Amino acid sequence: MPEPVRALPNDVDLARLSRIVMRRQAGLSLRVASVFVVLILGLPLVNRFLPEVANYPIYGFPASWLFLGVIFYPITVALSVYFVRRSDRIEAECKDWDTLGESGARP
Repeated sequence: MPEPVRALPNDVDLARLSRIVMRRQAGLSLRVASVFVVLILGLPLVNRFLPEVANYPIYGFPASWLFLGVIFYPITVALSVYFVRRSDRIEAECKDWDTLGESGARP
């Protein structure tokens, strides 16, 4: 039995799909950015309010130096990789315009 012919999406459906994708990606952006901001602002706050933690020696260097010089960049790369993969997954989930009503998102 031949497969039924699917109609092409109209402009309204494409606009709705576009809004769904953009809304989900905006939420993802805000979540990733908030983690990044906490990291950026957290170290100066730790240095200011918990100097004994920031200056704790690890292999002869203060812990804050270790964080800035070694740990910060892999965390930034991990956040970037997470964002790109999750963003691609959002687009893949929304690619099939037949499932617009099933996504639970409102335009």
